[in-house]
Amino acid sequence: MRKTKIVITVGPATSSFEMIKKLILKGVNVFRLNFSHGDHDTHLESIKTIRQVSKELKKEVAILQDISGPKVRIGDIDGVLQLTKGDTIKLTKEDSDNRLSLKLSYPRIIDMVNIGEEVFFADGTIQTVVIHKDKDYLELKLLNSGELTSRKGVNFPKTKLKISAITNKDRKDIAFGAKNGIDIVALSFVQNREDILNAKAIMKAYKFTPFIVSKIETGEAINNLDDILDLSDGVMVARGDLGAEFGVTKLPRIQKRIISIANGRNKPTITATQMLTSMKDNPFPTRAEVSDIANAVYDGTDAVMLSDETTVGKFPIEAVKVLHDTIKDVEKDYPYFKSFNTLNKADAVSKSAVELAKNLDKEALVSFTLSGMSAQTLSKYRPKQSIYAISHSLETHRKLSLVWGVNPLFMMDKVINPTRLIYDFVQKILEEEYATMESRFIITMGAVTGELGSTNFIRLLNREGMEAILASEF
Repeated sequence: MRKTKIVITVGPATSSFEMIKKLILKGVNVFRLNFSHGDHDTHLESIKTIRQVSKELKKEVAILQDISGPKVRIGDIDGVLQLTKGDTIKLTKEDSDNRLSLKLSYPRIIDMVNIGEEVFFADGTIQTVVIHKDKDYLELKLLNSGELTSRKGVNFPKTKLKISAITNKDRKDIAFGAKNGIDIVALSFVQNREDILNAKAIMKAYKFTPFIVSKIETGEAINNLDDILDLSDGVMVARGDLGAEFGVTKLPRIQKRIISIANGRNKPTITATQMLTSMKDNPFPTRAEVSDIANAVYDGTDAVMLSDETTVGKFPIEAVKVLHDTIKDVEKDYPYFKSFNTLNKADAVSKSAVELAKNLDKEALVSFTLSGMSAQTLSKYRPKQSIYAISHSLETHRKLSLVWGVNPLFMMDKVINPTRLIYDFVQKILEEEYATMESRFIITMGAVTGELGSTNFIRLLNREGMEAILASEF
C-alpha cells in the first residue's frame, strides 16, 4: 500500500459524483474544500457527494476545510497595471481615482509597516520597499518591473502584523464545519499560539473537535513554529505565501526544516502548492515537478496536496495518478525506521513495537485506538510494515486518512476487556478475509481499552496466538 497520503482540492473540475468516485479509486485520501472560494451551499453539496461515494465504495476518506483567514489583498484595478522598476506607487486606506494608488483590504496594516520594510505583491512577483509613510498611505518604490491586476495578494515579509488569523467570515465557516461533520480544519495565516487558541475557543462553543492543521505561510509562523506545533494536530507547508515571504530559493531549506521538526514532534505535515502546476493544461508533468514530489516524500511529509490541478485543471485524474505512481516508486527506496526521541510512555511503546516489527519481520502493526494517537505514533517511526488502525470511532478513522502509513481498517464495537477485543478482531479479519492464520501481527493497545492515552502493552500475534485467542471463552 502507498504510505504517503494524497490530498486534492475539490472544484468545478472534480465536484461531480463520478469524478469523486474516480478520485477515491485512484487513491485520494483527503478532499480539501477551499473556503476562499465558493459558498456554503456549494461546499455542502461537495460534502454530501464525498460521503455518499465513500459509503458506496466502503473507503473512508477525510474532508478538510481550509478557512480563508485574513488574506491581505489590493482592490480592483481597471485592466492591467504596468509597473516599472524605480517608479513609485501608493498603498492606501481609501479608494482613489489614481491608478497608482492601491487600496488595501486591511487598511490598519498601514499603521504597522515601517519605512525600509518590504512589501510584495502577487506571490512576490512584484517587489517594493517603503520609502515614505503617512497616516493614510505608504509610498513604495518598485524593485522590479511587472504587471499587476485586481485582487492580488500582498505580503509583508519583515513586518509583524497584529491581526487575528480568524475573521468574521471564518467564524461562520467554522460553524458550518461543525454542523456538517468536517474532519480536518486548516487555519490560514497562523502567526502564533494565540491564533490557534482563538480558533479552538470558537470550535469549543460548537463542541467541534476536528484535526487542526496550521498553515505555515508567514515569517512570524516560522519564528513561532514550536509554539504552533504545541497546539496544532498537524501543519501545512504552504509554499505559495512562504515563497513570497522568503523568496523561492529559500523554500527547499524551509520545507525540510518544517517537516523535520514536525516529524520529531509527531505532527503530520502536508506539502502544498504547485506540485503539478503544468498539469493544469498538460496531460504530463515536467521532470522537475516529479522530482519535487519525490523530494517531499523523502523529506518525510505525510501528504502531498494538489490545488489548481484538480479544481480547474484539465487533467485531474492524470495528476493524481502521477502523484500515486511517483510516491510508490520513491517508497521502494524510502529510508524507513526513523529514530526520534520518545515524548511519553505511549510513544515509547510505539517505538518498541516498530523496533520489534523491524527485527522480527512481522507483516503488519495493528493499533487499537480511541483518538487515533497510538496509530499516529507508530507512523512517527516510519515502519516499512503496514499500520492498521482499529477504532469504534468513525471520526477517528477519517482523521487518520491524513497520517503517513496508517490504514483505517474497520470499526469495531467498544469493548473494555482487551482479550475480548483481540478475540473479536481475529474473528473479523478471518471471516472477512483480511488475513489468514498464517498472518503475523504486532498489536499495540491499552490494558484498559477505550481510554485516551492508555496504550501500554504490545502483543505478538501469529498462528499459535490466534488459536489461543479463539479458544478463549467469554
